[in-house]
Amino acid sequence: MIFDMKQVTNTIVMIRPVQFRMNEQTAVNNYYQEDAGVAKEDANSRAQQEFDGFVGRLKEVGVRVIVIDDDPKNDTPDSIFPNNWVSFHENGDIGLYPMFAVNRRRERRPEILDEIEASGFEIKNVVDYTSAEEEEVFLEGTGSLVLDRVNRKAYCALSPRADESLFIEFCEDFEYTPVVFTAYQTVDGKRLPIYHTNVMMGVGETFAVVCLDCIDDKKERKNLIDHLKETGKEIIAITEEQVNNFAGNMLQVVGSNEKRYLVMSSAAYNSLTESQIESIKKHCEILHSDLNMIETLGGGSARCMMAEVFLPAK
Repeated sequence: MIFDMKQVTNTIVMIRPVQFRMNEQTAVNNYYQEDAGVAKEDANSRAQQEFDGFVGRLKEVGVRVIVIDDDPKNDTPDSIFPNNWVSFHENGDIGLYPMFAVNRRRERRPEILDEIEASGFEIKNVVDYTSAEEEEVFLEGTGSLVLDRVNRKAYCALSPRADESLFIEFCEDFEYTPVVFTAYQTVDGKRLPIYHTNVMMGVGETFAVVCLDCIDDKKERKNLIDHLKETGKEIIAITEEQVNNFAGNMLQVVGSNEKRYLVMSSAAYNSLTESQIESIKKHCEILHSDLNMIETLGGGSARCMMAEVFLPAK
């Protein structure tokens, strides 16, 4: 297998929503979702405005964004978060992942892959884990998997949407070292698992943004720190309150002239301290965009909206 030579890419796939709303099927274990008290039509319209503004910000700095419209006939309120069902790799492999919410499984549309190939990329092999849905076993793409592609480490916070045995299978198939832990948030006074790893951590080329306070088990926390330090990453720690503002949901991308950017929402950016911003800016610039409606109803943010393309060119 050809290993990934790059941690970051210039090319992103994003799905423009047509029926965005609060998804009642995901709200059962995504505690970041909130009812904003807006009509469905207004929610979708505002989500489209935020989406278009975000795409514009990325394109301004030279990120290549492949925008694909959702199909209204599928009734897929969370289609704006494509990174949960697909991942793209430098050797031409793609992963297709089993989804917790039944209505999210319709997001896996073959025509999206056709459009990516039509954009000049080659898909050589499909590694399909979706049959695990029949056993109620889930692993939601790069929501569940935070990948250090160059150092071959995969970080996974176990939850109803991230099964340990399937995670190990992924690591064997794609040749990653698994780093397993459980990350928690406080909900009504109880410590409950965070639904996706990428809500509380993100890994860039030379740094990692992570909420260590979410990992209650000291051994698991130390193991995570050891793996990050072993690869030379500067650890930029964030708080649980900042995670609530989606400060863990960040992605490093490449703009024009190979310039690096850490992409996040404006809510995430505004929650950071001056020293955290200075730490990030030692590694790359920051790009942020307002995603308030998407965050409130969808319970996901900037990183969830971007599926990175590492595929080889045709």
